Amino acid sequence: MKALVLEYVARFAVRETADPKVGPRDVLIRIGAVGICGTDLHIFNGFANYHRDENGYQIPLTQSPQILGHEFCGVVEAVGKDVTKFKLGDRVIADQVLNCHSQRRAPLCEYCETGDSHQCAHLVELGITGVPGAFAELLSIPEPNVLRLPAGVPFSKAAIIEPLACVLHSSDRMERSWNRYDFDGKYRIRNILITGAGPSGLLFIQYLRNVKKFDGQIFIADMRVSRLALAEKLSARPIDIRAVDLASEIRKRTNGELIHYWIDASGAGPIFDLPPLVLRHQATFLFYGSGHAGRDVGCLVPFQFMETNIVTSCGASGGFEADGAPVVYRRSMEYVRDGLIDTQPLLTHQYAQLSELQQAFQVDSLSDDFIKGAWIANPAI
Repeated sequence: MKALVLEYVARFAVRETADPKVGPRDVLIRIGAVGICGTDLHIFNGFANYHRDENGYQIPLTQSPQILGHEFCGVVEAVGKDVTKFKLGDRVIADQVLNCHSQRRAPLCEYCETGDSHQCAHLVELGITGVPGAFAELLSIPEPNVLRLPAGVPFSKAAIIEPLACVLHSSDRMERSWNRYDFDGKYRIRNILITGAGPSGLLFIQYLRNVKKFDGQIFIADMRVSRLALAEKLSARPIDIRAVDLASEIRKRTNGELIHYWIDASGAGPIFDLPPLVLRHQATFLFYGSGHAGRDVGCLVPFQFMETNIVTSCGASGGFEADGAPVVYRRSMEYVRDGLIDTQPLLTHQYAQLSELQQAFQVDSLSDDFIKGAWIANPAI
């Protein structure tokens, strides 16, 4: 099969590689579409490497090239002899994390036992931790990780179900934590700030408006005009940080009340300078974005002083169904199917060939009109 291999930092090559093996409990998927994630971009640009040896040291790309891609959907090409839920031709998505259920471990680790599969003590993550991902024609994955796509959801939308699942998981973590300000209690959240109007920030707006039915102010800060324009259509109040001072603008627009709930979906280090300027004391900060280069731990002092409730999140945990399938992915699919979340406007760039992804990662992702890109391998399926 053909696969897109990251041979070195910022250098892809399309190679012929061996077809994946299909074990008795595995589902072989012919890839239909794969979203380009911020994590993929971090790995491509050399800012991150999650492929580690048994001692925790990074394994360089020159020693072990990687096939990225973990936001994927496709059609069942073959099934192992013990697979019962799927047949050839089924349209499916999958959770890319191999957990205790998918690896048939007993007893379950403490994380899988409590539904936190993306923290599995034996975690293997396709396309991230060195195991081949979905920028390839075929991918094999255990049956418990696979879910059937609802009828009528095209692959272009399905490629964004995984990032939506991550947004749902992080929102669930926030809502289960102690918060002075919440959606239903005595002290209501009235002002929300989202920093970063990329795919996740735009998904957060739709979740808050269409699922949580939040009717307060949602401010979203970014420096790309096209992203802010889409955020405004989704009923957020855009703030172009190139044109105004964010802290002054927040103080003015909230009449000094400031922010009750702040979601960082930017991964930008300078946001850590803002807590004392935009947050109410004991507000909630959802630490969603990653990266945050350019700041050291001293920048967290204002969070401590203000007793900010910091909620961290990574991945798309959310518990299991009786057969081991991931619950949060099913919720994500249902929101897309029912029109509560519209992923189509987020997909600004589509690519038909693996060979086009060098341009996508290296050039297009930096353009002002880029929100989300995806390789659409088989649009007609």
